[in-house]
Amino acid sequence: MEKSQDRNPPRQRHGGGGTIIASCALAAGFIILVSVVLTVVFFVLFRPRDPEIHISAVNLPQFTSVNGTASFYFAQFAAVRNPNRAAFSHYDSSLQVLYAGGQIGFMYIPAGEIAGGQTVYMSASFPIKSFPLVAATGGIVEVQSRMRMKGRVRVLIYFTHHIDAAGECDVGFSSTDGSFLATGVDSRSDPLGRI
Repeated sequence: MEKSQDRNPPRQRHGGGGTIIASCALAAGFIILVSVVLTVVFFVLFRPRDPEIHISAVNLPQFTSVNGTASFYFAQFAAVRNPNRAAFSHYDSSLQVLYAGGQIGFMYIPAGEIAGGQTVYMSASFPIKSFPLVAATGGIVEVQSRMRMKGRVRVLIYFTHHIDAAGECDVGFSSTDGSFLATGVDSRSDPLGRI
């Protein structure tokens, strides 16, 4: 007696390669779409911007002019707005008073932090020691106040945007009694680096 052997014919595969390629293409397209959306959200919502410095007032509460020299007490009020969603940490910041191209007064601004979307009002006052007056046009002494803030904004924890922003104010006052004759404010931001 012979035993019959059951032979199962091998199964044939139908179109398996096309399905794998389609799945990979779909996954790659999804990853690209998510990356584009995240990039757009980052640059629209979290794009780092420099703080806005506005010098709102300058005052000379005390002024003395003797024998071609002047000395006064300098007071300034400014508003610093952080337009970012993240906090702006500032350090190495200063306030300078310049006259005829040279520095006649200087003050460090203490380090601090301005929360996202917030405005901080700052005031500073300090004495300017006696300095010689150069020939003033029409009895007007022109000084410049320069407020400079350096710091950083940390975006999404991992990225840091370094900032060097400045606000300037030109002030003209009488060389005899210190009364104000003209003022001009110019705020600008100079980025030091990028993310």
